[in-house]
Amino acid sequence: MGLFKTRKNKQFSYTPRHFDDKGQGNPFQIKHKFDEFRTTVGANKGLKTKINNAVDDFKNNPDKEANKRILIIISILVLVFLFIIDFDLSIFFSK
Repeated sequence: MGLFKTRKNKQFSYTPRHFDDKGQGNPFQIKHKFDEFRTTVGANKGLKTKINNAVDDFKNNPDKEANKRILIIISILVLVFLFIIDFDLSIFFSK
């Protein structure tokens, strides 16, 4: 069906006439900007593999402040969502 599959980039065997390869690789290769830094970018198959790669990337991130910031943003969004659906937050607090 192809609804959830990502399209692959077309690859041609074109080499420019005046190209000097000095260890930089092919300049016409279509590549994501952060491919060499992340494991979540690429041809991952299946939802479980994608989630596992994202969790591993989150755990092995050397920037711990970014992890804290993401957790704070997620918690604020969850609280806003609970407020929108009129969830009673008093069940979490004792009287």
